[in-house]
Order: sequence, then structure tokens, then C-alpha cells
Amino acid sequence: MRWSPLVTLVLVVCGNCTYAAIFPDSGPTTPGSRAAVCGGIALAPTQAPLAVKRAIWAANQLRSKPYRYGGGHASFHDSGYDCSGTVSYALGGAGLISWPMGSSDFRRYGQRGPGRWITVYARNGHTFAVIAGLRLDTTPGDSSRYRWAPRWQTAFRGPAGFEARHPLGL
Repeated sequence: MRWSPLVTLVLVVCGNCTYAAIFPDSGPTTPGSRAAVCGGIALAPTQAPLAVKRAIWAANQLRSKPYRYGGGHASFHDSGYDCSGTVSYALGGAGLISWPMGSSDFRRYGQRGPGRWITVYARNGHTFAVIAGLRLDTTPGDSSRYRWAPRWQTAFRGPAGFEARHPLGL
């Protein structure tokens, strides 16, 4: 079957609309340049670039999702997410990546070193991100009451053994 240029254009536009519809365009904010957590939801700093705000608002959508190994790898839309699926979802919501990435792929993502607004920490087997001062991670953190799942964490995690990468300009 041959597609006319007009049909192809309509499919591309509609496909992008569906893809963009899963990520929020707005969400909660807080004054200043650092994100804050309130009831497990991150508040995006008003002084942050829009891409940073959108990454935070996207990641907020995962807070009720369970941890699932390999979750979020085949598609941004999934029933559960692992570490790299979680980071991929946030960066996808910001428009910074077009498809989900695995933890080893993040070792080559963007530019080397920490970013001003977003830093992805990657090693083979695990990935987490710090966005506007908050850590987006799937590990239980410093409390035994938590299970593995996508969540915002305020506790510092040392970057030993991880490669720091950041999106260009952020």
C-alpha cells in the first residue's frame, strides 16, 4: 500500500500528539531555583527552564507505579518502571530524549559531568538522576519502610562508581 504525503503527514502529527499526551504540560511549582517535595510530589522551581519543570512533572506521574525490572524500556508508557525506565520517562517528558534508554546507554548520554539543573548518574546496572536538587531514584533510600519504586528522595547519594552526565545546556 502506498501512502500519500498528506496521509503520512497526518500519521506523523497524530502520532506525536498521542506521544506528547502522556506527559504533562504543567504541574506544581515552588519559588526559587530548587525543587521541593510535598507529600511525595516534587514541586518544580519557578526559576527552572521549562524542560526541567516538565521532567519533574513527568516523573511525578510515576510515584504510584511499582518497580518492574525492564519496565519503561520498550515504551515510555508501561505498568511499572525500573531505574533507567524512570529516568527515561522524566527526560522524555522534558523532550530531552525520544525513546527510553537503558542504564548502560545513559553512560554515553549528553555531556560528561554534572549539569546545572539535571544530572544523570549511570553505571551498568543502575541509573538515577538529580533534577533541580532532588534525587529521582528507584532504590528504597534510607528507610526500610520503602520498597523499590520510582520516587523522589531528598537524601544525598554519593556518586562513587557512577558516571555523571547531563543534557546539553542543563
